[in-house]
Amino acid sequence: MKEVKVLGSGCNKCIKTAELIKNIAADNEVPVNIVKESNVEIIMQYGVLSTPAVVIDEVLVHSGSIPDKKKIQSWF
Repeated sequence: MKEVKVLGSGCNKCIKTAELIKNIAADNEVPVNIVKESNVEIIMQYGVLSTPAVVIDEVLVHSGSIPDKKKIQSWF
């Protein structure tokens, strides 16, 4: 199971990012555990300057915008 963290304040873009990842993972039959992280100190530990950001298995893979569907699919 992949551990996916969506980093951000909980804004609409962060919520949409988490929903997109969940839906695309389900479409590809990839089990994921999605965690929404809003603690600024933890977000800064990943070196993120703009959110939403996505961390998969402790590797920062995206930040600053809602990732497009093709990019999310490439993660799975």
